[in-house]
Amino acid sequence: MEWINEFFRSIIEFAESSGFVHLAWGNVLMIVIGCIFIFLAVTRNFEPLLLVPIGFGIILGNMPFEPGMGQGVYDEGTVLYYIYFGVKAGIFPPLIFLGIGAMTDFSTLLSQPRLILLGAAAQLGIFAALLLAVFLGSQFPILGLADPDDPMALLRAAASIGIIGGADGPTAIFVTTRLSPDLLGAVAVSAYSYMALVPVIQPPIMRLLTTREERLIRMAAPPEVSRLQRVLFPIIGLLVCVMIVPDTLPLLGMLFFGNLLKESGVTERLAATARMPMIDIVTILLGLTVGASTQASTFLSPRSVVIFAMGAVAFAISTAGGVLFAKLYNVFAREKINPLIGAAGVSAVPMAARVAHMVAQEEDPQNFLIWQAMCPNVAGVIGSAVAAGVLLVVLR
Repeated sequence: MEWINEFFRSIIEFAESSGFVHLAWGNVLMIVIGCIFIFLAVTRNFEPLLLVPIGFGIILGNMPFEPGMGQGVYDEGTVLYYIYFGVKAGIFPPLIFLGIGAMTDFSTLLSQPRLILLGAAAQLGIFAALLLAVFLGSQFPILGLADPDDPMALLRAAASIGIIGGADGPTAIFVTTRLSPDLLGAVAVSAYSYMALVPVIQPPIMRLLTTREERLIRMAAPPEVSRLQRVLFPIIGLLVCVMIVPDTLPLLGMLFFGNLLKESGVTERLAATARMPMIDIVTILLGLTVGASTQASTFLSPRSVVIFAMGAVAFAISTAGGVLFAKLYNVFAREKINPLIGAAGVSAVPMAARVAHMVAQEEDPQNFLIWQAMCPNVAGVIGSAVAAGVLLVVLR
């Protein structure tokens, strides 16, 4: 009979070691959220290159296991821990910018320099959310944004939250790793979520703030840009931006370098590598580990919920800021611009430009705004990096 007792004892020990014993409601909730991300990517085509790795990472990071077993991004010595180092150390964001630069055509910006201001106006949400986060953090200590021993802690946390308004995941990660590393998981997931949900969030705001007559405005095709202008732009752009805000060097340096590889015409192999294999590899690693950082035990808190909500506010204000500035511009301009392209000033490239184009075509199928919308869109990439550099200079 002893062998029977031993058999049942083994069964019980196996059951106790299974993941179901350690499955908490928080893990279940996060796994469901991960599945929703994947569902949106697969069925709605919402930025699948981002949502599939992040969604699967969320599921991976919330697999139930006994604490201390060493399976997550926070457990030293694991594979995920070492990959996550690229996020924490700020290695992945500049590499993403290198790939973006190699994919981006800045000729739209060079041919329509007046529209650059829309990219700047769309950064309004960054600073509006910063002020909101300072207020909430000071009034509600439960959020853990303020530190009595560090008067600047609240401002650094608020800056990390505000940068979500730029709709630029790599920039948000880069700023947060330097100012408030403890907020990295919540900020990164929020930033990438809103990047993916641009087609859902932006159109209602754009329709609310514009009239049908404004949405029907057609814009002339921009003039051609010479090869010399395209080659000189990344060099001059780097010099100007970094001289004004030195802390933009890691991001804009790689962005402009990638663009020079593309526009020089003699390094196409390098440009192709940067915009395809390299950026794909970095996106996989970054998305997976950012998702895995949302372990319920560390992620589910009032602070994370508030960060996610403030990120939505920041993104909405940025969208509204671009549209309203375009309307203000039209008051003084002889040649009117379609205010919809102001929403493309957030740096979700090229999704925000496509959304502006799609909303315009709902009113007039023959109104093609994609080329004009790309100008504030790429200007927004530079604008969010400059805003990040300013925050780093002031608060670090």
